Amino acid sequence: MRFEELDHTADAGIRSYGATLEELFENTAAGMFSLIVDLETLKPRGEVEVRVKAEDLETLMVNWLQELLFLHETQRLVFCEFDVAIERFDLTGRARGEAIDKRRHDLKLAVKAVTYHRLKVDPEKGVAEVIFDI
Repeated sequence: MRFEELDHTADAGIRSYGATLEELFENTAAGMFSLIVDLETLKPRGEVEVRVKAEDLETLMVNWLQELLFLHETQRLVFCEFDVAIERFDLTGRARGEAIDKRRHDLKLAVKAVTYHRLKVDPEKGVAEVIFDI
């Protein structure tokens, strides 16, 4: 299992899993987009590159997801495949997906922001938890 939804009263959350730190970041991004759209309806037709930095892993996760969310909101893109390389607290990633097509993509939740509430990134255990403002 790559990720699962978490119960949260007012917001939405995911718990993601990964054997490596990179896989953990990739699966967390997929989990976030699964809240927005059914990933099975997406095709990896285009690719964007994302570069973010931070002072720690938690902030790096927030910066990564916020950048993807920014691309989603400003360019009307949805992503289904992710590749990440992390060196210390520098992340270079690629996200593949396509422009939103209302005939094929039934949008679910409108994710407004990535929060620090209950944020957890534990590469030793291979788990991350993120709550999103919806």
